[in-house]
Amino acid sequence: MLKYILAATVATGIAGAAAAQENGLYLEGGYQYLEIEPDGADSGVDTNAIGARLGYQFNPVFSIEGELASGIDDGEFDYNVDEDSFNLDDNNDGDFNDLIAASGDIGLNYLVGLYGKAEVPLTDRLDVYGRAGYAYVDLDASIQTPGGTTLTTIEDAEEGPAFGAGLSYDLTENVYLKGDYTYYSFEDTDTNGVMLGVGYKF
Repeated sequence: MLKYILAATVATGIAGAAAAQENGLYLEGGYQYLEIEPDGADSGVDTNAIGARLGYQFNPVFSIEGELASGIDDGEFDYNVDEDSFNLDDNNDGDFNDLIAASGDIGLNYLVGLYGKAEVPLTDRLDVYGRAGYAYVDLDASIQTPGGTTLTTIEDAEEGPAFGAGLSYDLTENVYLKGDYTYYSFEDTDTNGVMLGVGYKF
């Protein structure tokens, strides 16, 4: 009888340890690539950022995580706008309805978000996950005309839903590599993001 009690105690302890490893705090950090496409731009603007995420895993499947990213360089873009929008006759022809083929740059001040995350194992070490939530982005942009006039320096903030998916690979019980894609559906600025980084489970 004693050996059965000992076996049951050991089994319970192992199950408890496994459950403990499947929930708790985790921290992730790494490189984040963002393609930002403001309204009026001919194409998306490539920017680079450093990102971090802090989350809590409630069970083997479901987590909640917060995200913070900050830009490390500015991206350049072409911007087409009517002169009348800025009350400016850039070519001095008396017509304020000309189209200005301006150029500009855009920089990420910060991006924050909150997400629910669902994770499913593919192998003992490899997991696939999806996440959905809401994000807020703060940007700086400056626009210059062909005539050399700086039209404006804009600080703009957008918010909207965000959806993504990715993979994580366990290096040890606590350390893992991860990579994912996120689409940020902001009102005037659609943004695609890719993050490559490392995570630690506490």
